[in-house]
Amino acid sequence: MSDFIFPLSEFYSRAGLPLPRIEIIAASAIPAPYRALLDHHNDMTPTLEQFHGCEIWIHALGREQREDSYSREVILCRADNDSPVEFGAIRLELNLFPAAARAQILEEHMPLGRILRDHGIVHSTRALHFLRIEPDELICRSLRLAAPVTLYGRQAVICNAEQQPLSRVVEILPP
Repeated sequence: MSDFIFPLSEFYSRAGLPLPRIEIIAASAIPAPYRALLDHHNDMTPTLEQFHGCEIWIHALGREQREDSYSREVILCRADNDSPVEFGAIRLELNLFPAAARAQILEEHMPLGRILRDHGIVHSTRALHFLRIEPDELICRSLRLAAPVTLYGRQAVICNAEQQPLSRVVEILPP
């Protein structure tokens, strides 16, 4: 069962790839600085931008749209030097976003956290699971890792003011 890494599990399934070794762990098992970056109720975009001291942009690796459901597999990168700061996958319910925000989501350049902020979309973020990952070749290549090392991440849900799920996301941080 891979629900705890949905929607990342969908991209692996479509690519015919076996999932890397990923286990659910307690927040208290996450070492610093990862815990501060993962164990909070904030969007990941402003958290990473504050930590790295620069804006973050996305590079989409894959995408799929079925009616109002849109998924993408991404690398979040620093705007100043293009180094990766997160690998992950997100599923968004486009019908819950205003038209202008939907258009920006589909442009695949700006991270969701900035779109939510810029459009004044009231929302909340909640971590569902904290993860320890033994990265495979795809994750190592995406995060530019010379060799596999233990990584940490989370699965989270972002809900609008009416508590409707805007998105579900898996976020994996590099060392």
